Amino acid sequence: MKFFKTPEILMILLLQAISLPALLAQGNRDFMRETGKIYVVIGVILLIFIGIVWYLIRLDKKLTNIEHQLNDDQK
Repeated sequence: MKFFKTPEILMILLLQAISLPALLAQGNRDFMRETGKIYVVIGVILLIFIGIVWYLIRLDKKLTNIEHQLNDDQK
């Protein structure tokens, strides 16, 4: 009889792999704020988000135009 089954061992290893980076980063919690780079990260994320929203709005307008053209052609 095995003491641990394979899924239990995999779960333990997964939990340790998830918690290890958090333990290692505790000393550097405010590194991004201290160096002022957190604002660069926030800016980049904001630009990416704005770009995605802009792309979706453009795509919606194009699809609406195509739908109107199809409806006009069918009439």
